[in-house]
Amino acid sequence: MPQDNCCHHSHTAPPPSTGAIAGATGEARWTHLRIEAMDCPTEERLLRDALGKREEIEALEFNLMQRELRVRHHFTDIEPLQKLVAALGMQAEPVDGAGPAAAPAAKPWWPLALGGVAALAAEVCEWFGFGPQWLVAALAILAILAAGLPTYRKGLIALKNRDLNINALMSIAVTGALLIGQWPEAAMVAVLFAIAEVIEARSLQRARQAIRQLLDLAPQRARVWRDERWQDIAAAEVEPGTRVQVRPGERIALDGELLAGRSSVNQAPITGESLPVEKEAGDTLFAGTINGEGELEYRSTRKADDSTLARIIHAVESAQNAKAPTQRFVDRFSRIYTPLVFAIALLTAVLPPLLFGGAWLDWVYRALVLLVIACPCALVISTPVTLVSGLAAAARQGILVKGGVYLEMGRQLAWVALDKTGTLTHGQPRQTDFIALRGAERPLRVLASSLAARSDHPVSQALARAAQADGLALENVENFTAIAGRGSRGDVQGHALHLGNHRLIEELGLCSAELEARLDALERQGKTVIALLDESGPLALFAVADAIRESSREAVAELHRLGVRSLMLTGDNPHTAAAIAVQAGIDDASGNLLPEDKLARIEQLQASGQRVGMVGDGINDAPALARADIGFAMGAAGTDTAIETAGVALMDDDLRKLPLFIRLSRRTHAVLVQNIALALGIKAVFLALTLAGSGTLWMAVFADMGASLLVVFNGLRLLRAAH
Repeated sequence: MPQDNCCHHSHTAPPPSTGAIAGATGEARWTHLRIEAMDCPTEERLLRDALGKREEIEALEFNLMQRELRVRHHFTDIEPLQKLVAALGMQAEPVDGAGPAAAPAAKPWWPLALGGVAALAAEVCEWFGFGPQWLVAALAILAILAAGLPTYRKGLIALKNRDLNINALMSIAVTGALLIGQWPEAAMVAVLFAIAEVIEARSLQRARQAIRQLLDLAPQRARVWRDERWQDIAAAEVEPGTRVQVRPGERIALDGELLAGRSSVNQAPITGESLPVEKEAGDTLFAGTINGEGELEYRSTRKADDSTLARIIHAVESAQNAKAPTQRFVDRFSRIYTPLVFAIALLTAVLPPLLFGGAWLDWVYRALVLLVIACPCALVISTPVTLVSGLAAAARQGILVKGGVYLEMGRQLAWVALDKTGTLTHGQPRQTDFIALRGAERPLRVLASSLAARSDHPVSQALARAAQADGLALENVENFTAIAGRGSRGDVQGHALHLGNHRLIEELGLCSAELEARLDALERQGKTVIALLDESGPLALFAVADAIRESSREAVAELHRLGVRSLMLTGDNPHTAAAIAVQAGIDDASGNLLPEDKLARIEQLQASGQRVGMVGDGINDAPALARADIGFAMGAAGTDTAIETAGVALMDDDLRKLPLFIRLSRRTHAVLVQNIALALGIKAVFLALTLAGSGTLWMAVFADMGASLLVVFNGLRLLRAAH
């Protein structure tokens, strides 16, 4: 499953220049690896630069948050890849597809504790003049050996690969401090850096845990009917069509259709709904949701790795492929920042002594301090942590965001266009009026409902349900054709008939002044009018009304409070559109729109330089959804198409998720800006302090790693939006 987080990179190899490894083949394939040591942009960049040079490797896709790497390569097995990674001081293991990795085993604490005690002892001896200088040096070296060897190993590998990452810069700084006799400070810098790395790794684990918590929602085992009895087996082994039982209070293991039993089910993990939903035979169940008070038996409809929950997790992880504008800026900036500060450090060490007679040791020390703050780790790590936290917070609320680009763009929306049927309204209209114009009521209703039953449009289905409720027998329909945005036609009892809206009546040239008056009277009541027509004119009129959702009014009002204007786009007549718009509090409404007309209205708004979101739930909305800056799919739970294609999928039918998404987008952007300001601001302050002679090595460590911890914890605040 393609995943990426902090740094997505697809690399097409240049012409061979590095020599092929034995075992290469002409056929490319993907390999999914987990690299536990890859927990920072430092390791990601080292891997990308080293592996990207190999002619056998076509592409690299990084998921820094989950410590995973996908490689498209020409090797016959993964051993050469593992050797390449091992040469960089890291271990790569194949991913078994079971989802996000568990937390790595904790490293032993005693070397760091020993290093800390030795460094502190060296500082005390130096400060109070205890013992000879060789004792101070010995304590410092002991501290560096105990706490700093991992940093040295990583630093040497980075320098070998000509990569000035934080480990390389720290190794140079500590070595330089030793060479100029700053023994206690060199020891303390090595220990403080090691401690800061441990704290940073644990804080980053919280961001990874956000995705893992989604995975843990679905139980690993299911109770199925097998060999004439109920058995507990691994959920991954259950095939679609299997009978599954779930007891009161248990989590549902697999997606399915309820066969027997009644119960309320807490669907909050999937749809974000605050109240349990009553379930009865025929209803859909989702993996990861919680059964209430009744025992249920259902038929599984999907495998465990293809459930709605699994697709949500996959979408959240894959969402990291679409980099937000801020993340792209940070990636470009970081490539310039480190070489620039490194050059400043070299000039600081050389120019003042040569040109102005400064003390060499003093200016070399200042240069070493600059090296420590030359790594942009805090800046680079700030964006993925913030975006992953925002994506996970949205998923917990039943909002599936398909990428950081949408999460950041949401704050810029000036307009939200909404479909009517099934979006603003319940999507279950009912027949309210019938007017026979030529002929008897019952035969006309049979003709109309026979045509209506062949269509899946909600308005046609309302006519069919009314006929079924009255016990009308439907006739066979021949040559049936759906007319997009207008209605349908077909032959019933030898008659060529049309069943359609006001627009169809006019296009067929069958509208009269008297009929227009009847249509207007019904439409002004907010009803949708459908006419049954033959070649000579209208036979009957049917009026259908669809009640507006109470949540729609609240959502539109909240959008207005956020400064976002609303527009309704519908295929219904303008009178109905206007009536519904007034009920919902919508700013503007357009009716009689075909799919291409909805698309044109979206483009018209965009032409004025405004960001536009489109909310819909049907095929007719697809062109407008695709053209809008952000397409919102309504009620996407359980539907493949919406989850795969929409920019944002609202997992239930609650429009109040729209303002929630926009507020989360604004909060995410604010945190991104805060993190960039923190990372660059702290670096700038210590750069100035160092050049002024007030900066020290241990202060520089706090500046670098402290900034990293600050931006990580600041980004994790977004997870609170999910509670």
